Amino acid sequence: MALDGILLSKIIPEIAAQLPLRIQKIWDISNTEILFQVHGNGGKKQMLISCHSVYNRFLFTDKNYPTPNEPGNFVMVLRKYIEGGFIEDIEQADLDRWCMMNIRKRNAIGDLEHFRLCIELMGKYANIILINAEGKILDAMKRIPPFENSRRTVFPGAMFVPTPPQNKKNPFENSMIDPDQSLTKQFAGFSPFLASEVEYRMANGESFTDIMREIKESKMLYAAEGNQEPVFHCIELKSRGRCRSWPLFEGFDVLYYHREEKERIRTISGDIFRFVRRELKHQQTKLPRLLAEMDEAMDCERWRVYGELLYAYNITDTKGTSSITLKSFEDDSDVVIPLDPKLDGKGNARKAYNRYNKLKKGQVYLAEQIEITENEISYFSGLLEQLEQADFETAAEIHNELVSLGYLKETKKTRKNKNKKKEPAVNVRSVTLYNGIRISFGRNNLQNDALTWHMARKNEIWLHAKDYHGSHVVIHDENPDEETLRTAANIAAYYSGGRMSSSVPVIWCPVRNLKKIPGAKPGMVQLGNYRMIYIDPDADQIHALSLE
Repeated sequence: MALDGILLSKIIPEIAAQLPLRIQKIWDISNTEILFQVHGNGGKKQMLISCHSVYNRFLFTDKNYPTPNEPGNFVMVLRKYIEGGFIEDIEQADLDRWCMMNIRKRNAIGDLEHFRLCIELMGKYANIILINAEGKILDAMKRIPPFENSRRTVFPGAMFVPTPPQNKKNPFENSMIDPDQSLTKQFAGFSPFLASEVEYRMANGESFTDIMREIKESKMLYAAEGNQEPVFHCIELKSRGRCRSWPLFEGFDVLYYHREEKERIRTISGDIFRFVRRELKHQQTKLPRLLAEMDEAMDCERWRVYGELLYAYNITDTKGTSSITLKSFEDDSDVVIPLDPKLDGKGNARKAYNRYNKLKKGQVYLAEQIEITENEISYFSGLLEQLEQADFETAAEIHNELVSLGYLKETKKTRKNKNKKKEPAVNVRSVTLYNGIRISFGRNNLQNDALTWHMARKNEIWLHAKDYHGSHVVIHDENPDEETLRTAANIAAYYSGGRMSSSVPVIWCPVRNLKKIPGAKPGMVQLGNYRMIYIDPDADQIHALSLE
């Protein structure tokens, strides 16, 4: 769900209250997000602008965002013109979904320059446009050349044309409602969702004036679950029943921080999603071919029989013939032997024996290749599931794992880290329960390896979702009670490929019952004796845990 003009009108005063702000740093944290580090009377702050088609927003945030080693072209332009400058004021265009920031900065020779940054949060048309004092566009996050839109070109060198005004009534100043028209057509700033909420309230006895007064005074964000995405606004969503609430900016972070995380991971880590998917598809395409070749190799005996029959019947003149039918020695049945028309009888017999020997030897090679391919499919399937649930640190560790195994090339940053004496420790998560027992779990293969082989003690309890790729979980206790065991099993089931299933089987045993497989990929173990518990993954319980 995207912002509407009324919700943006609640955000702008919160940002304007902190002005003037000095722009210290600018980063692109994904293909659709720009992060400004600014400093004002309230100290350092992070200002996020997202132009995602669904999650677009504009706010101050306290979340931590990793930044790419090399900035994109648009961020380089922003750094050139406005980094080090001051945001003097910000103004929304009536109650439309765009606003303009005025920025001043002194250039290299000390002359004062003025720029404007237009922030348009209009769904799939969301954009950020940098404009100079003469009204020319210096650059934009999403360029729109003339051949795409002749009425409004957004391209370096073109004159900036603002979005046409809606020419609708301001609902904070004019409360006269035309019953024959929808609220979205009458009032500026109204989204279809807000209109439906206001209409519901009015149908239940509330006045339009009182509702708009509540919107004007609100400092909170209320959210409820929609059909696909959460729905939210700055007033209680009475039409949706139960809803959650947070302070305005905190609410946006709660709703959207993790939803855009995959986009940021692609930007920061060089799109390992695409690499893993490509490798998985390659191995899955390769396996059927190997199995078909294995079936042919297992049928090698027939080629030995062909050769024996050709020699036994002393077949000589076969040139120009593509096949011959001879009687079998075993059951006197007809055997159709394929021939090479260019060879005589002895030549075809030798060719049949050679084919037999090649297929016989190929059985061993093909068996090895099938095993390797099946292991690769399992490995990349596991990585893909880990990436679907990954945060920044977990994705970075997966990238390092692929580099260490030779799947990806080293980056300059990776090569630089090799000169360090000690590599940074992997980030294994843990939680301490009310009874004082600590549970740890990994989110990728490196974390799983570190937890199982280096952090866990031999008598502690190890858990893993059976027949699924997922987290290794360790209960740091030798005799956990049933509630602790079920909590750990829920963690194992939730952080696995069985997250969306029910009655997920989770195996558990002491760590001493595990063996490391020589030469295996990280995260692989060999099991001894184990026990089983079935669990329905419970997201609410996971979110209630205080992860360390």
